[in-house]
Amino acid sequence: MREFRKMAVILAALALLPGAKLPRTGPLPQAKPEAAIEAPAAPQPEKKQEEEQVPKPAPAQNLETLPAASEVPTPQLKPSETPAAPAGEKFGPPSPAPEDLTPKPPTEQTLEEQHLTVEPESDADHAECTRELQSLGVVFRETPRIDDDNGCGIDKPIIVSQALPGIALKPEATLRCPTALALARWMKGSVIPAALVALPESGGITAINQASAYICRLRNGADTGKMSEHARGNAIDIASFSFKKGEDVAVRSRRDDSTLTGAFQRTVSAAGCLYFTTVLDPESDAAHETHFHLDVIERKGGFRYCH
Repeated sequence: MREFRKMAVILAALALLPGAKLPRTGPLPQAKPEAAIEAPAAPQPEKKQEEEQVPKPAPAQNLETLPAASEVPTPQLKPSETPAAPAGEKFGPPSPAPEDLTPKPPTEQTLEEQHLTVEPESDADHAECTRELQSLGVVFRETPRIDDDNGCGIDKPIIVSQALPGIALKPEATLRCPTALALARWMKGSVIPAALVALPESGGITAINQASAYICRLRNGADTGKMSEHARGNAIDIASFSFKKGEDVAVRSRRDDSTLTGAFQRTVSAAGCLYFTTVLDPESDAAHETHFHLDVIERKGGFRYCH
């Protein structure tokens, strides 16, 4: 009976559906009270055309598939290519300074490179010196100023022909007056007395034989180094002594000579330092094996070099 009633209701509903109509307009949705008035959207700034686009990040790489650092080939440079040095840095050793900008030490300079000049002499000192020469009986004559360039020369030279009365200087020597005066004093104070004691039978000294007086050169005739005192008229080299009787006494190595001649040479060599500021004898070096070198160079503190 219940099933019959359900079926009757369904059939009645289906009979009514054809006549049913939908309304022409449907109900409008109602806005919520708080959303009824909407705030205007904030204006967005325009993008400038020159604005740079942000690059997108590169996709992550699989580190396991990348080659190891040791497997990456190193780029090879051509032989003519060298890597550019960073700013403020230089590769390799510094470039050597040009030769013309690197001054040579004095010991390696030639006479021309030293740019020396002739040293002036005081008129008063020269006059006093020549007066002393005259009082000792030295025979000499004045000669014009010598200037051979590069510092070689003598401001007030003299030419000595006799070191003392009766004792010739052979050959005659061009010197500064102080050199001639030291020579005369050495002869009078030491050489003549030593000869009278050591070689009395020789009859006394008649001449001094000199090997070098004024000459323009460096020391020991070298190509470079300091100027010789010979080039300033400050030095004289004595090679031998002549006597009235007997042979000349030559200057040579006499360190082990036990004769009176050996004693004479050693005595006059040692006494030379009383009058000259430099004395070099055959025992000093090979350059002086055959003569005495005597000079009057001025040194600080009155220092003298005697050998």
